[in-house]
Amino acid sequence: MTTLDADTFPTRPPAPSLREAPWIVLKFGGTSVSTARNWAGIHELLVERVAAGYRPLVVHSALAGVSNRIQDALGRVGREDVREQLAAIEAAHLALATEMQLDGNALVGGQLRELEQLFAGMRLTGEVTPRLHARAMAMGELMSTTLGAAYLQARGLATSWLDARQVLQTVDLPGTSERTRYVNASCDFEPDATLQARCREAEGVVLTQGFIASNARGETVILGRGGSDTSGAYFAAKLAAAGLEIWTDVPGMFSANPRTVQGARLLRALSYAEAQEIASTGGSVLHPRCLAPVRRHGIPLRVKDTTQPRLPGTLVSRDAGSDAPRVKAISGRSRVTLVSMETLGMWQAVGFLANAFRCFSDLGLSIDLVSTSESNVTVTLDPGANAIDAATLAALRASLEKLCRVQVIENVEVVSLVGQKIRSVLHQIGPAFDVFQELPIHLMSQAASDLNLSIVVEEGQSRRVIQALHELLVQPARQDAVFGPTWEELRETAPAPAALPEPWWARRRAELIGLAREHSSAYVYDLESVRAAIARLKAIPGLGRVLFAMKANSNPAVLREVHDAGLGFECVSPGEIRRVLELFPGIDRGRILFTPNFAPREEYQFGIEQQVWLTLDNIYPLREWGELFAGREIFLRIDTGHGHGHHEHVRTAGVHSKFGIPLFELAEARALAASAGAKVVGLHAHTGSGILSHANWQQVARLLADAAQDFPQLRFLDLGGGLGVPEKRDGRRLDLGALGASLEEIRAAWPAYELWLEPGRYLIAEAGVLVSTVTQTKGKGEVQYVGVSTGMNSLIRPALYGAYHEIANLSRWGEPSGEVVNVVGPNCETGDRLGTDRLLPSCREGDVLAIANAGAYGYVMSSRYNLREPAVEIAI
Repeated sequence: MTTLDADTFPTRPPAPSLREAPWIVLKFGGTSVSTARNWAGIHELLVERVAAGYRPLVVHSALAGVSNRIQDALGRVGREDVREQLAAIEAAHLALATEMQLDGNALVGGQLRELEQLFAGMRLTGEVTPRLHARAMAMGELMSTTLGAAYLQARGLATSWLDARQVLQTVDLPGTSERTRYVNASCDFEPDATLQARCREAEGVVLTQGFIASNARGETVILGRGGSDTSGAYFAAKLAAAGLEIWTDVPGMFSANPRTVQGARLLRALSYAEAQEIASTGGSVLHPRCLAPVRRHGIPLRVKDTTQPRLPGTLVSRDAGSDAPRVKAISGRSRVTLVSMETLGMWQAVGFLANAFRCFSDLGLSIDLVSTSESNVTVTLDPGANAIDAATLAALRASLEKLCRVQVIENVEVVSLVGQKIRSVLHQIGPAFDVFQELPIHLMSQAASDLNLSIVVEEGQSRRVIQALHELLVQPARQDAVFGPTWEELRETAPAPAALPEPWWARRRAELIGLAREHSSAYVYDLESVRAAIARLKAIPGLGRVLFAMKANSNPAVLREVHDAGLGFECVSPGEIRRVLELFPGIDRGRILFTPNFAPREEYQFGIEQQVWLTLDNIYPLREWGELFAGREIFLRIDTGHGHGHHEHVRTAGVHSKFGIPLFELAEARALAASAGAKVVGLHAHTGSGILSHANWQQVARLLADAAQDFPQLRFLDLGGGLGVPEKRDGRRLDLGALGASLEEIRAAWPAYELWLEPGRYLIAEAGVLVSTVTQTKGKGEVQYVGVSTGMNSLIRPALYGAYHEIANLSRWGEPSGEVVNVVGPNCETGDRLGTDRLLPSCREGDVLAIANAGAYGYVMSSRYNLREPAVEIAI
């Protein structure tokens, strides 16, 4: 599988016996231990560690998804049957045992029955105490490690199973609640001679559980979600181990979240303090609590990738790799709560902060960031460290209002710059703050450690800010002791996904190259892909009507496919209605829904004259032009209060979105409609675009169904669109089966209403590709550019939304990728980029590039900026 990293834990002369070899602790997450194939790799790793002169202790998590299922079942106790969750947990363990060629019933059958009995007892009492919660959650690790130890033994590797509860004892920290002591416990991490002796006498590899421990009474406790990392660090410290390896599903720690930030780079080396800052400010690879034990005892920690074990990963030690002042990582946190306390009485007042902070500590709340002035103190509460609910916030507000005026803002986001000697690079950071020019900043905090600078912004803003800051501030040299390859470069070395189909544009690349030779740049739509997407949508049960949101793509050939399949059209302008009527003059007007927004009176009049369905998303037309709607059947668009989607510009609900009637105005809308003589027959809501969770539409449907009770003539619930497609071919896809099942539940609960759906991007995005021809290449030091024949004048989504589109060199399809480049257009604009830090084969003038997933909001948003014609449209 791999040889031991010489720069991490060097190969040692053989010890006289395995019992005398130095310890090395390997922690594996749930994904890493969920298949027999992964266990075969773990077996090989352990054999290599032994051969290198070390004695391994393995700490691992529950099987992937099991802890979530137990947590879900605990939340249902007393309200719903949990047999489905328990059956799924049993099936997962027995299936893995079968894969491993083990007798699952003999190994974990007793533990499965114990879990069932726990839930049976909780069902009788209707109560889940913290003690029972911890016992139930611990069962996942106990069962998975039982299988793991049996597998290694069956492969001929001597292995001793160790119950972590017998050796990890908790310590009670001051101010912790009873619940915290059971479900978010802490242990001491001083070297433990008793544990060392016990493990030394055990046979072969020692295998134990992450996440669990026991208290002084011998009761089971858990270390909190993500606690397996912490368990690994505890064992490493107590055993005085030579090293700790954290094996996960990513190649290490990165300069930003590589799944959302283009060009994120592997961090080769970090100090303990830097890694702690990254983990605490939003980095999800390491749990923040796992750093203190290894830092205290100087134990090197290496983050490694189970799927690519030859990669060096990230080394965390006393050596930061470089002590030069620089920003090393930019991270973000969401769902943060901000509390602002204001009073002139705090100025020079002795004890005000102590009294205010006591209000937090009395409720068990840990403060994260703090900013002070003469009359204001503002703090944040991190959801990762606090159980924050409405009752807790109400109690906090009531307590603080005795001292000052209080404002609570939920769901803000924190952007943090992490690095060495941040104060020394403020002059470099300064120009980067232009990205905040139009954003309200609630708080800015510079760490006393000089390791981070954090800025609190509004919900939905952090992703774009992080991308922009990363491009400006993370610019390493090609050879660097800290920064390694980009995520894209590392993925190029990863094993190819076994079931990843070749996209249509790769299969038809000869045609696309020919079209690019003829037109230089062209949008090309594969109509067979459109038909396939339509067929998937029509197969969703429970839907009364599907309307294509034609603002996504108004190409006539695409619209004919939609029409011929029997779908309707959702239009947002008179021009879109006219195009539908020009193409299909005999169409049933009931297949057209018109949803204008802040439009003049004449557009509503036009919609009424064309006898199409009409949606109002504001009470203004009803209040000011009520006579227009007399005797008409109308829809009302509701603002659900919360938007979703891949970018703030496509979230179409909430106070920062211009769309929809807020729920508090619904009664007034009902009265105005009645006064005008209009019949409200439909309610409509649309929360955003690019949504991949099927639960979104069920939530929308439930909200609309509840609101519908006040509209006795209502017949239709329009759930909007926003069905997402993955940005990358191997990304998570929307589960249409689960969506259909959830909509059937709605139909069963409210059979009087017909459900409508308005997909746009889902139907056409993957069916379209923008092909463009390479014009020039350029190198500016370490940054390489590939210029193409069109840019933001044809495809503005990357500049407007920071959208990611896969880019491939069709002329060199199949050749190895060897260059990281920025793909740019010919427009006189710095933002004219189609892709940043893309890994491509060496590009030459005349090569044809394909920009994928460009079928939606591509040509329809194009312009003639710089008086350049956009790419033409071609349907094949």
